[in-house]
Amino acid sequence: MAFTSNVFETRTITLADHEETIVAGGRHLFPLLPRAFEGISRIGVIGWSSQGPAQARNLRESLEGSDIRVTVGLREGSASMKEAEAVGFTKSDGTLGEMYSVIHESDMSLLLISDAAFAENYRRIFDAFRPGATLGLSHGFLLSHLQAIGEDFPKNINVIAVCPKGMGPSVRRLYEQGREVNGAGINCSFAVHRDIDGRATDYALAWAVGLGSPYTFETTLESEYKSDIFGERGILLGAVHGIAESLYTRFVDKGEPKDEAFINSAESITGPISKTISRSGLKAVYEELEENERAAFRRAYNAAYHPCREILEEIYDDVASGNEVRSVIQATRRHGRYPLGRIDGTDMWQVGEKVRADSARNYAPLHAETAGVYLACMMAQVDLLSDRGHPYSEIANESIIEAVDSLNPYMDYKGVSHMVDNCSTTARLGARKWASRFDYILKQLAYTAIDEDRVSDETPFDAFETSRIHEVLAVCAELRPSVDISVVPARG
Repeated sequence: MAFTSNVFETRTITLADHEETIVAGGRHLFPLLPRAFEGISRIGVIGWSSQGPAQARNLRESLEGSDIRVTVGLREGSASMKEAEAVGFTKSDGTLGEMYSVIHESDMSLLLISDAAFAENYRRIFDAFRPGATLGLSHGFLLSHLQAIGEDFPKNINVIAVCPKGMGPSVRRLYEQGREVNGAGINCSFAVHRDIDGRATDYALAWAVGLGSPYTFETTLESEYKSDIFGERGILLGAVHGIAESLYTRFVDKGEPKDEAFINSAESITGPISKTISRSGLKAVYEELEENERAAFRRAYNAAYHPCREILEEIYDDVASGNEVRSVIQATRRHGRYPLGRIDGTDMWQVGEKVRADSARNYAPLHAETAGVYLACMMAQVDLLSDRGHPYSEIANESIIEAVDSLNPYMDYKGVSHMVDNCSTTARLGARKWASRFDYILKQLAYTAIDEDRVSDETPFDAFETSRIHEVLAVCAELRPSVDISVVPARG
């Protein structure tokens, strides 16, 4: 993919056999934002769920000293009004208001409300836009919904997307860290779905730079929603939950003490496995193992790859067909009677609380079987997205980088619910729906094959060794945020 900017310097990178254009961010670019946002004097940030607080605060700070005002728009009477006021958005100074009024009064409105609210209110939302304004999204759920019902965005407005590769708290935390280290932030993808005035690309890039994105990649809105909604049901949230649960049960059943079982499953994934992938790539996980451990890794990888791929194929097809989006809309309509339940009440996560509270505990090992299962699922997701034609930057971000650099640190810090439930309702629903499927299929197919010595097909691991994703990650490693995320909120 290639794009041009009238404001920001672009760079071409080679990912395996494809070239992609990117923009490198940093706080030194903040003075360029008013020029990139030419024609925009007011940006409305609509919604206050996972992304809203982070994006509103980041943009306000990035645009400080300019004539561009950032205003938060919420439902009248929303409980989030007090939260927005607590961080400095107020009705008295015109930076907090009723959502439809804010949309109508803004030149660019970033729609960060829940996906269910999109489905129920999109017509009224569209009617609130003035001709020539810009509609911004942070993922493509709304496009999927419109496609499913045969409708489209208004023809007289720009439609763009900037999609941070992490939950809202990550977007904020790394931006805060960027005050000390220029370039700290969450990478973003961007898409221009409709450009009516020739400015949409620079608007999207300015939005990404203003959020603190170190590197911004191009995609399409359709490609983004398919990979994003699919990815969070896969290795980013749903699959890693199911993998961790299944391995914990497996290790306890084999006689391990519960604290060791937790350390060898969840802690191994969020600790040495994730950190090795982040720093040195996927192959480095295997290469760090002893020879006898490598055999265990290969058995686990070969046993788990196809069971995970089977579930991932089903998820992708459900997302692409619109079934998964319909499922989300239907589920949210049931929330009055059946709200989202807990996902950290099992024995595993209670044990995990005690393990994390023990400051004298040994650091988790790089467990060979855990690594084999986890990487098999991660690579099954990589391979599927590649087969479906997604760009390498998107594949790497939605399957690997977002997992190890943005999401897993939250599970490591406070458990699976802290990770999943800091994300959007769509992500939370998907993780809950599909985690048990991964847990079940691994227990039924992968682990029985390992225990009964029936793992004879070695082609999955052979393909892993020669995959082009390793070349891609080598380039992406140079584009990772300049600091690791600190999941502990800043004081003040």
